[in-house]
Amino acid sequence: MKTPIYILGIESSCDDTSASVICDGKVLSNVVANQEVHSKYGGVVPELASRAHQQNIVPVIQQALEQAAITKEKLSAIAFTRGPGLMGSLLVGTSFAKSLALGLKIPLIDVNHMQAHILAHFIIDSASKTPPFPFICLTISGGHTQIVKVTAHFKMEILGETIDDAVGEAFDKSAKILGLPYPGGPLIDAHAKLGNPKAFAFTKPKVGDLDFSFSGLKTGILYFIQKQQRINPHFIEENLNDICASIQFTIVEILMDKLKNAVKQTNIKHIAIAGGVSANSEIRNRLKLAEQHFGWTSYIPKFEYTTDNAAMIAITGYLKYLNKEFADVSVTAKARLKVTENS
Repeated sequence: MKTPIYILGIESSCDDTSASVICDGKVLSNVVANQEVHSKYGGVVPELASRAHQQNIVPVIQQALEQAAITKEKLSAIAFTRGPGLMGSLLVGTSFAKSLALGLKIPLIDVNHMQAHILAHFIIDSASKTPPFPFICLTISGGHTQIVKVTAHFKMEILGETIDDAVGEAFDKSAKILGLPYPGGPLIDAHAKLGNPKAFAFTKPKVGDLDFSFSGLKTGILYFIQKQQRINPHFIEENLNDICASIQFTIVEILMDKLKNAVKQTNIKHIAIAGGVSANSEIRNRLKLAEQHFGWTSYIPKFEYTTDNAAMIAITGYLKYLNKEFADVSVTAKARLKVTENS
C-alpha cells in the first residue's frame, strides 16, 4: 500500500491568508481568512495586509490541519506562494513555510501563484472535469488578464495579455465611480442581473487580436457618468442596475472576442477560466453558450478555487512533489513572476 502524500499549501500573495491540506490531489481543508481592514480605503493597503497576514497565519494553518484531521508530523511537504504578489505579504508566507519545513525536516516547494490559478483545475473533485492538454486558459483577476496556452502542467505560453490594467481592476474602478464599496466586482455582477445589458453602449478598445486594454474603457465610463450626472444628479441611483449590466456586458464581450480569436489561431477548443474574476456569473454563462454555439468544451472552477486560496497552491505543490521539484531554503519571495516562470 502506498503512503499517502499530504501537502500543506500556504497562500499570502495579497490580502487573503489561506492554508489548505490536500492528500493525493484531493482537498481535505481549504481555510481562507479575509482582511476586512481594506474596505474603508477602497483598495488593498500593502503594509496593513502584511501585518494582518502575521496575525492570521498561525490560526489559519492550525485550522487547516484540524479540518483535515491530521497532525503536522504527517505532512509530506510544505508548498507556498513565492510570487507574484505584494512583497510584504509574500514574505510572511515564505518565511513561515521555510521555518515549518525546516522544523519538520520535510521538503519545501515554491509555487508560482499564476500557475496555481490554472492548475486548480487539476484538484481531484467528482463535481469537476479536468481539461486535457493542450488547453487554453483565460486567467482573469485583479492583477492579471492573460490568455495562456497550456501544453503540460508546467509548460505554459502567454498568447495575449493586458497592455495596461487588469479586468478585475476595471470592475473595481467602475464600481468605485458608481459609489459602490470595495471590492466592487461582485456588486456589479449582482446589480447587472437586474439590469438591461444593452441600456448604455461603451466603446470597446482597439488593440491586437489577443491583447487586452481596459484603461480607455474605465475613462470612458467615468466621462459618461460625469456627463449624465450633470444632466441628472440622480442618474446613478435611478439607473444603477442598467449601468452595471451595460458595463459587465462590455467587459465580458471583450474577453469573449479575444477567446474566439485564440481558438481561431490555435484550433484548441478546450477552454478553461481561472482567477478571481472567473467567479463572474456572466462569464460563466457566456462560456456555457459558447459550448453550444462553437463546440467548445469549457472548464469552470468551483467558486472556492477562483479567488486566492491555498488549495490551488497545495495542488501545484503536489504536482511538483511528484516530480521531486523542491526548493532550497535560500529561496526568496519574488513580487514579479510571469506565469511561464517555474520558480
